Amino acid sequence: MSGVEALHRSAVSDGRALLRRIEPSMLLWLALIAVLVLLVASPLVRLVAASLQEPETGRFTLVNYAEAYGNFRHLQALWNSLVLGGGVAVLAAVFGVPIAWAISRTDMPLKGLVRLMVLGAFITPPYLGAIGWILLAGPNSGWLNRIWMALSGAEHGPFNVYTMPGLILIVAVTSFPYTFVFVNSALDLVSSEMEDAANILGAGTLRTTFRVTLPLVFPAILAGLIISFLEAIALFGAPALIALPGRFHVVSTQLWQFFEYPVRVEEAAAYAMPLLIITVLMFWLQRKILGRRGYAAVTGKGGERRMIRLGRWRFAMLGYALIVCTLSVLLPMLVLMQAAFAKAWGRGFSLDNLTLHNFTYLLFEQTQAQKVIVNTFVYAGLTAFAAIGLTLAIAYVVNRRLVPFANALAFLCMAPFVIPGIVLAIGFYAAYAPPPLALYGTATILVLAFTTRFLPIAYASSAAGMRSINPEMEEAVRILGGGPLMAIRKVLAPLLKKSLAGAWILVFIPATRELSAAIFLVGPNTRVISVMLFDLSEEGNFEVLAALGAILLVVTVVIAAIGFKVIGRDFMLRRST
Repeated sequence: MSGVEALHRSAVSDGRALLRRIEPSMLLWLALIAVLVLLVASPLVRLVAASLQEPETGRFTLVNYAEAYGNFRHLQALWNSLVLGGGVAVLAAVFGVPIAWAISRTDMPLKGLVRLMVLGAFITPPYLGAIGWILLAGPNSGWLNRIWMALSGAEHGPFNVYTMPGLILIVAVTSFPYTFVFVNSALDLVSSEMEDAANILGAGTLRTTFRVTLPLVFPAILAGLIISFLEAIALFGAPALIALPGRFHVVSTQLWQFFEYPVRVEEAAAYAMPLLIITVLMFWLQRKILGRRGYAAVTGKGGERRMIRLGRWRFAMLGYALIVCTLSVLLPMLVLMQAAFAKAWGRGFSLDNLTLHNFTYLLFEQTQAQKVIVNTFVYAGLTAFAAIGLTLAIAYVVNRRLVPFANALAFLCMAPFVIPGIVLAIGFYAAYAPPPLALYGTATILVLAFTTRFLPIAYASSAAGMRSINPEMEEAVRILGGGPLMAIRKVLAPLLKKSLAGAWILVFIPATRELSAAIFLVGPNTRVISVMLFDLSEEGNFEVLAALGAILLVVTVVIAAIGFKVIGRDFMLRRST
């Protein structure tokens, strides 16, 4: 027995020695890695598993796929989504690329105003723009139709927003800022040397642009096309507002119908697979295309850039930019503001129709609306803090190589970028709604889903900031007796405060307007503004809806203005790339 006791004591002693050698920070890193896996990997694994399970028995089956794709209406919705994505991608490029070129490479006037209007389109939720266009181009009752009928004497207006072309236009005018951002940032890095060479050889401005300048930024144009395409096929709000009254479906609206009683999670999971597969294929195709060609002529900011003089065409270019921005921001916001301050939006602009009742009703009378507003900004704030805290720690672990397979952690942080929000929401529903967790309808599942959704934004900023800091500064803390956690708290966080503040705002703003994930996960007590706006649109209460949208936009603009003041004028348009 003495030998056994000695062996036991030796093992205990070795275990205690091992625990003493493990720093407390290592346990924290392991815990954060576990959280990351639960946020990203677990819902996806559960989504795939649910698509292959029988609802009652849980046994393996392909019946869910047969039911999902054996219905012609479901296949038609999938085709409609592809048409929508392709149309939006092309139209967003038609809108975004010329404006980006004009601002970056030409002497077009009023560049600051155009850039500000593009930013306005960037921060406007797509479903809010869709509501504005319903008020503008709804059959007969829309303002454009009413003006046409008044001027022409016709009984019917020519515009009908409840069509596929109408939906493509509405989504494109809210998606083109993505293409603008990518292309504008790339053009800012291209010197004028090759353009000068083309001009010397006799090429004019137009030919030089199409044969030299735009091919050099082809990767950025392709990225804008892909992002616009994926944004369109995964979008829920605008398609639900336009497609459902138009009596046609896209994938996102069809998925929503799977969650009507009785809920068919397994069939929804199977039907969501194409969105995930298409997303992965699009990024694979991008790498394949770009891998065959070189773009080394993008020489960086050291190269000289000279503005192209457009002469009289500069005003034509300005007119084009203003038309696009009018379609995306000015017209929808004008009719929304009119409705927000109107007793009845259809009565038009008149003093006796003006009222503040819609705002007082939301802010002081309707307790449910007050709760929704508080929920929205509290959840968005918690999401931003959670995303920044988690990604800063993960970026530190990855950059300093503190654990094996650090690159896998970076991949997990960026993976939600290629997961459509609606697919992620169904994965969270499948993983965390059933017992024993039963988180469906709680604030917890919303914050977790939002955090996962916007991890890539937070990680990109955290990783970029981490790479800019020399590890020697942390070593100084260690020499003075501090640990890694103190180094993060005392050195990294203060040095990165501007970068982290910018990342916080970039997470907070989209979290306040997120609908694709929220519509599947909210409960009666956890509704947010985006869901309430959607509900109000179904009721036809456009006055209160417009006022609620105005509140959301005002808070968004205030937060963005703070970002401009503290971090810099272009922090959103440039950092979002």
